Amino acid sequence: MLSKKQFLTLAYLHAHPNARQRLIMEKTGLSLGSVNVAMRELNDARYIENSRVTSAGLEALAPYKVDNAIIMAAGLSSRFAPISYEKPKGLLKVRGEILIERQIKQLQAAGIHDITVVVGYKKEFFFYLEQKFGVTIVINNEYATRNNNASLWLVRNRLANTYICSSDDYFTVNPFEPYVWKAYYAAQYSKGFTKEWCMTTGAQGRITSVQLGDSDAWYMIGHAYFDRAFSKKFRTILETEYQLPETADKLWEWLYIKHINELNMEMRPYEQGTIHEFDSLDQVRTFDPDFLQNVDSDIFDNITNVLHCDKEEIHDVYPLKQGLTNLSCHFATNSGEYVYRHPGVGTELLVDRSAEVEALKTAKRLGLDNTFIYEDSKQGWKISHFIDHARNLDAHDPDQVVHAMQMARALHESGASVKRQFDFYEEAKHYEKLLRQKGPIDIPNFKEMSAQVERLEEYVRADKAPKCLSHNDFFALNFLIDEKGAYSLIDWEYAGMSDYANDFGTFCVCDQLNENEVDAALDAYFNRTPTLSERRHNYAHIVLAGWCWYLWSLVKQAEGDFVDQWLYVYYSYAATYLDPTLTLYEKASL
Repeated sequence: MLSKKQFLTLAYLHAHPNARQRLIMEKTGLSLGSVNVAMRELNDARYIENSRVTSAGLEALAPYKVDNAIIMAAGLSSRFAPISYEKPKGLLKVRGEILIERQIKQLQAAGIHDITVVVGYKKEFFFYLEQKFGVTIVINNEYATRNNNASLWLVRNRLANTYICSSDDYFTVNPFEPYVWKAYYAAQYSKGFTKEWCMTTGAQGRITSVQLGDSDAWYMIGHAYFDRAFSKKFRTILETEYQLPETADKLWEWLYIKHINELNMEMRPYEQGTIHEFDSLDQVRTFDPDFLQNVDSDIFDNITNVLHCDKEEIHDVYPLKQGLTNLSCHFATNSGEYVYRHPGVGTELLVDRSAEVEALKTAKRLGLDNTFIYEDSKQGWKISHFIDHARNLDAHDPDQVVHAMQMARALHESGASVKRQFDFYEEAKHYEKLLRQKGPIDIPNFKEMSAQVERLEEYVRADKAPKCLSHNDFFALNFLIDEKGAYSLIDWEYAGMSDYANDFGTFCVCDQLNENEVDAALDAYFNRTPTLSERRHNYAHIVLAGWCWYLWSLVKQAEGDFVDQWLYVYYSYAATYLDPTLTLYEKASL
């Protein structure tokens, strides 16, 4: 077993035969006296001869030889929107080199050729690395539901003397070495406050504690190194705690910090500017001023073409909404602040974009949506004005409800039309069919309630209410109110030709209005006391909206999704209004 000073001296001589003591001192951080002592000890042990490493010296270094590297590349990189919508962050070209390729080359230059890349988000973008560099690809299918602990879980049996890397780091100097003394985490010093994970160290540089945020401190950045002892203990901890619910959304570093007394890891300091992690577009542009000019991105081309600006103008980019339906980010140019919406995978099967565009144009013409600028009717990407300090509508504020109902009435009476049709009852039957494909529906009273809804639908159709352009997702979260009190109704993806009462039913259910609020909203819609036939028709659409989304929730639940309290909310509105509304219709038919 080598001492640390022996190891550092021997490893340096292996890489630089015949190096002088003063050079070894400068490169290893040892004192000149320590280097001289180590040289004598290594000579006496026959590990070196004439300042060159012998075969016995190579055997002494063998336990410290790096076995492999794991590069984690599975994440969404949501903070790097919108470029991450098109390709994984690790495949971005910075200063003329693709980030992950540069890192692979640096590992290989250090003699490390056993490299595993764990991929997830847009995994197919990384497959070429297998042929180009001989790396091994491992697929993490849980990248969207778990943090990076899932990536290490998949390769836990490969952990030995192992570098743990992130695909999107940029090292100005190659930090990798063929031999490493012991487990470490890379660090740079922050003069002043930093929000990063900051380390406190004890004897021999061992990390004794880690805290989020500190001033004038060394913080975690870049890669880590696991030696065999660390890997063995970490693997045991990971296998013990991986299935615990609290582990799912945690970084692997969280497990390390939790068990820091058991896991011996040093801090490896690097000079400021050696390691770069890019958490935003502005950060990478600071490092590489030509990045945007050279980036291959349809999104930035779309922005410049629509807004007639230069790429260099685009700044202050950050994500607003990450979901399965759409991805949205904020950006600014010299002319203002905007939102870019990128359509989610599969939305082309769910959303009629041409109908959405026509609805948006109508909404803009009517003054219902002041945010809309442009949408591509084929691909579904959209650019809108960003409303700073906007608030959502309060559906329990009478004045705001009156305004919303007036907006609905203006839309319905606009005379605009689109090809898309939307019907709550037909949608509900579709969801019921999907539900039955998963097995029998054995919910108590389901059959009876379904029959009642069908009878109500027959009455509704007999009303022969007018079909008109409706929003069909008409509730508080889709209203933005700016600082001057101007309203915008956004998110027109489900707009279509519908019964005019669709929007009222959706509003009552999704904003959970009580009985008095329902009646007040209906009065506001008509700007008068509604007739009995108008009242029961709109009540019926509370039932139909609730029933439709109740069945949708049952399907989602059967698929393993968690719909929270909404399953009951949708059911309760359908059930509460079903019997009274049927009674109103049946009395009228006598």
